[in-house]
Amino acid sequence: MLKPHLEEARKRTKSLVKIEDFHIRDDLKTLGTGKTYFVKTYGCQMNVHDSENIKAILEMMGFSETFDMMDADLILLNTCAIRENAHNKVFGMIGRIKHLKEQKPNIIAGICGCMAQEEVVVNEILDKFSFLNFVFGTHNIHELPEILNRAMHQKNIDIEVYSCEGNIIEKMPAKRDNKYKAWVNIMYGCDKFCTYCIVPYTRGKQRSRRFDDIISEVKALKDDGYKEVTLLGQNVNAYGKDLHLEFDMSDLLEAVAKIGIERVRFVTSHPWDFTDKMIDVIAKYPNIMPYIHLPLQSGSDRILRLMGRRYTKKSYLELFDKIKKNIPNVAITTDIIVGFPSESDDDFEDTLDVVRKCKYDSAFTFIFSPREGTPAAKMKDETPLKVKEERLHRLNELVNEYALEANKKYLNKTVKVLLDEESDKEGCLAGYTETMKLVNVKAPKEMLGKIVDVKITEVKTWSMNGEIA
Repeated sequence: MLKPHLEEARKRTKSLVKIEDFHIRDDLKTLGTGKTYFVKTYGCQMNVHDSENIKAILEMMGFSETFDMMDADLILLNTCAIRENAHNKVFGMIGRIKHLKEQKPNIIAGICGCMAQEEVVVNEILDKFSFLNFVFGTHNIHELPEILNRAMHQKNIDIEVYSCEGNIIEKMPAKRDNKYKAWVNIMYGCDKFCTYCIVPYTRGKQRSRRFDDIISEVKALKDDGYKEVTLLGQNVNAYGKDLHLEFDMSDLLEAVAKIGIERVRFVTSHPWDFTDKMIDVIAKYPNIMPYIHLPLQSGSDRILRLMGRRYTKKSYLELFDKIKKNIPNVAITTDIIVGFPSESDDDFEDTLDVVRKCKYDSAFTFIFSPREGTPAAKMKDETPLKVKEERLHRLNELVNEYALEANKKYLNKTVKVLLDEESDKEGCLAGYTETMKLVNVKAPKEMLGKIVDVKITEVKTWSMNGEIA
């Protein structure tokens, strides 16, 4: 049994990152023959792509996917640790699994992902949910075949969670959720240590993939007919810093754009590392989409210092204005935390002031959720929940107003949309504009996977309707 250890996960050294290729033992390639699996994913794009890797590994072992947990021989929850709400959802699902295992005791069930990297979570699992068969973390997805082999042949729960800085595993297989859009990891981990964030502990230190490995993956995706790639990282703007070489994120963006794939995106950015050179590259290449997610978190300089964000309201607004000025038709979205410990009415008004100035296309807004082991979890917090909820409501009203205002600019305009899935609206397909606006389009299924000109006929706060132009 290898349990997570918060203090070990906090450590950062100058040790070299090992790069290994994924492989699976021949004797494990039939372990799942005739069996089904069900994977439930919580959290960010990184978790979604991790699940794509997990599904591909399971199918290499002979498992086949089912979308009904009741029919599964193997159940795996890929978890998120960013907020308390995600924790509660996972533990609720584990309760459902317990009842299912009482009816079907031969089911194998486990959890992985960021929650599995938390000491407090694993201790709770051992105390209350020891009927689970296995737990592994973010650092050893590639060891899933061996983990499952042990879990299927022993009675006790198998816990294998590494609290380490992390390595890089190349040639990971992926069963991609979409035939036209693909996630591409360019780096793992984070060294920013924002005081509220658990990610540096659950994902390890910042470590960039080799430039050539990323380029090769994107070229292969283009050759396979993919129309869009999204470059993934906890802080993509810092790509390459840990490699101490001459190239950086702007160089990588330019190289990916030159491959000729039709759409290039990237998430998530940190304002601290967003360079003028990056802005120039985005503006230069029409296949780099004019959409940027730029987390604010707070508009108060005092709260930003407590958060460890290392920028100010003034510098953030200067960066925002520079992006707007130099990238034509750019759409910018953000993240905002309400009710950070000691946030005053004046601090919150500073946040509203930034929102009024930026008029974001949309924003992900949250009430502060303390994560055990982070510095912010120990900060004194006397603001009543009711006050935080009122602030969130005021913020959301403003965000919604500007989101609708941004969408109204598209009415009766013709935009390019990648139609990548069937819509909930009958007779429609759904897809996104270059600026990441969701559009429902009256179109036949034969047009799936195509980038088409769409005239916007109706706008709402979070989506639009249109027809083929």
